Amino acid sequence: MPKTRSVAAKKKCCKDKPRCKKCPVTLKRLTELGYAEREDKRTYSVLTTVPAKALKIARQR
Repeated sequence: MPKTRSVAAKKKCCKDKPRCKKCPVTLKRLTELGYAEREDKRTYSVLTTVPAKALKIARQR
């Protein structure tokens, strides 16, 4: 079983470039890629070892 950590998404995107790691859009994209699971409305369980390439794709604007 891979290790996960619980991450709470921010309420609103801060419009940074690239997006921050707690941005709701980034976490949604990681869920679609299979590296995170949605637990609650704003809480996600994210794998501790997300590949850098996948994180870069999820964070791009």
